[in-house]
Amino acid sequence: MKAEIFLPEDYRPAESEPFMNDLQLEYFRRKLIVWKQELLEQSAETIDNLQDSARSVPDLADRASEETDRALELRTRDRQRKLVGKIDAALRRIENGEYGYCEVSGEPISLKRLDARPIATMTLESQEKHERREKVHRDE
Repeated sequence: MKAEIFLPEDYRPAESEPFMNDLQLEYFRRKLIVWKQELLEQSAETIDNLQDSARSVPDLADRASEETDRALELRTRDRQRKLVGKIDAALRRIENGEYGYCEVSGEPISLKRLDARPIATMTLESQEKHERREKVHRDE
């Protein structure tokens, strides 16, 4: 088991530090864990809301509105579930030393990008190339 790393409350990863040093890894690990906890809490609320709305609504218009709300809640919950999976994958990358590096080029992913999207697996350049390729295939 690794020794616990002291992370100052005002710590922000900086370009001047060695890339993916222990402080940066701990910063992103905690950020991912907090995000995951928030998603799981929201998911639990969604389940409660769905159970509450499962009651029978006699008015047809109200029932249609209720069904639309339920469909939206389910889509949101599905997106949250997929996001939790990506967060878990990012946490595994931190554990095995692959976090912060592009899965395509092997280059470091910018700290700014990781701070904004801690589940990023590609540099911005690789992501853009990937999206352009996908668009070409969709347009064919």
